[in-house]
Amino acid sequence: MKKEVRLEIPSGAIKTAGFVLVAVCVIAAMALPAAAGGFVLHNTPRYVSFAKNLGPENPETTMEVSVWLTLHDRTQLDALTREMYDRNSPNFQHFLKQAEFSRRFAPNAAEAAQVQKFLASQNLTVVRVGPDNLFVRARGSVRDIETAFHVQLNNYNVLGKVIRANTSDPYIDDEAASLVFAISGLDSGQYEHPLMQRPTPLSISKEANTSMTTAATRADGSSLYSSVCFNGTEKETFSTEGLGLFPIGTYAGNHLNLQSVTSSGCGYTPPMIQSAYNLSGLYREGFDGKGQTIGLLDWCGSPTIQNDANAFSKEFGLPPLTSSNFAITYIPTLSACQEADDAEINIDVEWSHAVAPGAKINLIISPSPFFQDVDEAEYTAINYGLATVISGSYGNMESITPSSVLATENLISEIAAAEGISTNFPTGDSGDFTVDGIAATISAPADSPWATAVGGVTVALNSSDVIQWQAGWGNNQVLMAESGDIFVPPMALGFTGGAGGGPSNCATQDAEGNCLGGFPKPAFQKSLPGSVRLVPDISWLADPYTGVAILISVPGQLPEQVWQVWGGTSLAAPMFSGLWAIANQEAGARLGDAAPYLYSMPAGTIHDVVPVTSTHNVTASIRTSPSGTQHYTPGEVLGGSPPGNFVSAIWDYAYYEATPLAISFGTDCATVPDASGTLCTSPTSLRTHAGWDDVTGVGVPNAKPFADAFHR
Repeated sequence: MKKEVRLEIPSGAIKTAGFVLVAVCVIAAMALPAAAGGFVLHNTPRYVSFAKNLGPENPETTMEVSVWLTLHDRTQLDALTREMYDRNSPNFQHFLKQAEFSRRFAPNAAEAAQVQKFLASQNLTVVRVGPDNLFVRARGSVRDIETAFHVQLNNYNVLGKVIRANTSDPYIDDEAASLVFAISGLDSGQYEHPLMQRPTPLSISKEANTSMTTAATRADGSSLYSSVCFNGTEKETFSTEGLGLFPIGTYAGNHLNLQSVTSSGCGYTPPMIQSAYNLSGLYREGFDGKGQTIGLLDWCGSPTIQNDANAFSKEFGLPPLTSSNFAITYIPTLSACQEADDAEINIDVEWSHAVAPGAKINLIISPSPFFQDVDEAEYTAINYGLATVISGSYGNMESITPSSVLATENLISEIAAAEGISTNFPTGDSGDFTVDGIAATISAPADSPWATAVGGVTVALNSSDVIQWQAGWGNNQVLMAESGDIFVPPMALGFTGGAGGGPSNCATQDAEGNCLGGFPKPAFQKSLPGSVRLVPDISWLADPYTGVAILISVPGQLPEQVWQVWGGTSLAAPMFSGLWAIANQEAGARLGDAAPYLYSMPAGTIHDVVPVTSTHNVTASIRTSPSGTQHYTPGEVLGGSPPGNFVSAIWDYAYYEATPLAISFGTDCATVPDASGTLCTSPTSLRTHAGWDDVTGVGVPNAKPFADAFHR
C-alpha cells in the first residue's frame, strides 16, 4: 500500500500513518515598531492593461489570499547562497539546516501575529500560518478583500481564459504593511502542465486501440512498442479522388513509424532509455537513487496512480512501489478534484521511477493548480524536508505572470537551493510562446536563477537502443493529401510544439505592466551573452513523436489500464530529477541546485545537441497536367522558411484513407510565413548550435559519466 500523508498546517502538525511531528510556535512578547501603511508594489498582473475586461467579480464570492512575509536579511541570504555554489568559497556546499534558516532569515511569530491581527480587523478569517511564518492565509468575501487591500477585482479574458485579477497594487492601511513581501490569490492565475500526447489516428477503433496497447507481455517491452521511430524511407503516389485524376502527388522521404491499424509504432520504454543513456551502467555499480527522495509536485491527485505505476513497473522489471518507497502527501488537505486519467501524474511517477528505481518517491499534491496553492505546497515540502530533489512539471508564461508571483517562485527556489535541494522545472512546449499570439517570453518558475530549467529534445534510436541522432525538440506539420484531395503546394500547417527557451525578459515590470527586464544572470552563466537569466540549463527527451510509454487507467476502457505515448518538457523534468537523485547518491551528500554544476561538467558527461539533417528529407512532385509537374524541395515542402538543417519524415495518418503528412524535427519555430510564431529564418528564433543554446541548454546528460562525475 502507498503511504498517504496529509500535511495540515493549521494544527501545526504533520500527520502520517507512522508519525506525528508537532511544530510549536511561540509568539514572542516583543514590541514591534510602528510603521505607516503602504502599497505592496508589483502585485498587479500586467495583462489588466491589455486584456478584455469582463466586469467585476461577484462581491459575495468567497476567496482566499495569502500574505507572504519579508525575510530577515535577504541580502545576506543571497550572498550566502551564492557562496554555497562557488567552489572557491569556504561555504561551498555548506547548506543550511532548516532550523538554521528559520533562526537567521525567517519571519518571526510576532510578525506573523501582526499580519493576522490586520487580516482579522478586516473581517477576514485566518485559515493558517505557513511554516516558519513565511505566509499567512486568510478567507473572506470578494467585497471584504477589496476593502482590506483597497483594490477592485475584475475578470479578464486572457488568451481565451477567464482570470480574476486586481486592477491596481494592493494597499495595506496598517503598520503590518512593512512586513509584507507579496500577496497571492488576488488573481486566479494557474499553472499548466507542458505535456503532449503523441497523435493517434482517429480512424483506429477504440477496441483495436485497446487490444493493441495492452499487448505487452515481455519485460523488454518488445511486444509493446518499437524502439525505431524512423524506419527507412518510402515513396507514395496519390491521385485526386483516387481515380488517377490530376493533380497526382508523389511524396518520398524518411518514414515515421507511428501507430497505425496494424502496428503500435514506436514508443520508448524504460529498458530502451536505460540502455540508450547508459543508466544501466550506473545500476550495475549500485547507483540507482537509493537513499534519495524525489518530490513530484502535482495537483488534484490520481486514485489509480499506485496501481498503474506498479503494473508499469512489473512490465519492465522495476521495483514495486510500496509504503517503504512511495508516499502521497496532500498539502494542506486531501484534494477535492482528484480523478483518474491524469497523465501528468503517471508521467512523473512512472518515469522518475524508471530513471532512479532505487529512490523513494513522494507525490506532493496541492488542492488546485492556482499559483497560490502550488507555491505554498512547494515551500511546505521544502521546509519539512519531504524530498532531496524537487520536480515540478508545470509552468506559466513569464510575461503574463504577476511580478509578485515570479518573486515568490524565485524566493522558494532560493530557499531550496540554500538548504541543498534542487528545484527542477520544464521550459514549456510552445517554443518562445509567440505561437500563442504574444511577444517572445519564457516559462516560470524555470526562469528563476535558483532553479534548474529543463528543455527538450527529439531522440532517434536504432533497433539496438543506440542513439542515432538527437535534435532540439520542435515540430512543424504539413498536410500533403487528404481523402482524395491533393494540395498544391503541400499545405504547411506550421509549428505544433517545441521546447521553450530564451532570455528572461519580464521578471520586473513597471506600474503600467510594461516589461522592464528579466532576472539577473546567475554566476554559473557568466560565459553566456547578455545580462539576464537564460533557459534552459539542460534537456532530455520531450518530443511526443519520439515519446515514452506510460500505463494509465482510463475509465470506460476495457481493460481500464491502457498504454499511451507522451512527451513534453514535463517528461524531461522528472527524468532529469531521477538522474540528479542518482548524482546525489554518488556524491554521498546533497549537491543542491543542479544548474550551477552543469556549466563546468567534465568532457563526455553531456551530449552537445547540434543541428542535424538527413539526405532523405521529404520531397514532393505533383503532376498538375499530362505535361506539367511541380517539384518541391524538403524546405519548400515545409512552407519555405525552415532552418538550415532539419529532419523531416512522412507519417501515414489514418484519419482518412490516403492522408500522408510530413513532420519536421529540429524546427523549434514556424516554417510558414503566414503562420503564428517566430519564423525559423528570423535571427531571434530558437535554434540549436554548438555549446549552450536556447533549445537544449548545455545538452543532454550521458547518464553514467554524468553521475560518476560527482562520485566521492
